[in-house]
Amino acid sequence: MRRLLATSAAVLTAALALTACGTTEPAPAKSDKAAEKITLTDAKGAKVTLDGPAKKVVGTEWNVVEALVSLGVDPVGVSDVKGYQAWVSAVPLKNQPKDIGTRGEPSMDTIAALSPDLILATSDLPAAAVKQLRKVAPVLEMRSADAADQVGRMKENLDLVAKATGRTEQAETVKKAYDAKVAEGRKALADAGLAGKGIAFADGYAASNQVSIRPYTGGSLVGAVNEELGLKNVWKMEGDKDYGLATTDVEGLTAVGDVPFAYIGNDADGDVFTKDLAGNAVWKSLPFVKNGKVRKLPDGIWMFGGPKSMEAYIDALVPALTKK
Repeated sequence: MRRLLATSAAVLTAALALTACGTTEPAPAKSDKAAEKITLTDAKGAKVTLDGPAKKVVGTEWNVVEALVSLGVDPVGVSDVKGYQAWVSAVPLKNQPKDIGTRGEPSMDTIAALSPDLILATSDLPAAAVKQLRKVAPVLEMRSADAADQVGRMKENLDLVAKATGRTEQAETVKKAYDAKVAEGRKALADAGLAGKGIAFADGYAASNQVSIRPYTGGSLVGAVNEELGLKNVWKMEGDKDYGLATTDVEGLTAVGDVPFAYIGNDADGDVFTKDLAGNAVWKSLPFVKNGKVRKLPDGIWMFGGPKSMEAYIDALVPALTKK
């Protein structure tokens, strides 16, 4: 037994000696190189520096949340999760993020408890709220919309989110898919003899028994997509500088003429066109109503979203216009 123990000790000593002099298989070396920092400039000109691609990300607006999910990033916090699920059907949430409150008033305490390494906010959020958010984590503020170039703004926002999260390759794939969908839709409409034909898109809401209509002018995202598809936006009124939305009433619809009138509703928010206006004499007298050219598109397509939402819009609109 004594001889066995001595032999074992000698073997152990030899093994340690071999390890020390490097004659055994070396352990994998650990890299001392720190993650490469990412510096970004947001819509307000602020410089935002991250230690590396953001992983725990909070989104205060649905378009930035859509961008995250379409790039394969699951947000840890989302404003009005229930509303997102009702409207952004093209890019459903794949996880169960924390609801951080409303899009206009996110909860600072809830966001802070998530310990995010990046907060994506938009120009729709009050400056005071953004200032508070910057005390919690780095904030990348984006311009939600730009009536001067909605499609360009949509793609730039996607690229900014991609750079912040290390998903630039995925962003290129998303943009190429959108461009291909536009080309496909444009060809289908042209083949149906609809190139250059007019279209009106609007939504509406009722308050105090009064129906208000929001025309989506050529400066809106939907209006810009319609033009990319080769259609003509018939709204003559000017929309706001950000979203390209105008305001009118039922009488204002008399300017539309005999062209397809498209809209998107949602069961949760009601449908003023089939319910509130069903018995309205002006509505029933409109050419596009009398001639059966009202086109209700599927619920849950976010009209202010990203490329995936606009692909869903094209997939809904083209068949609605070309069906016999």
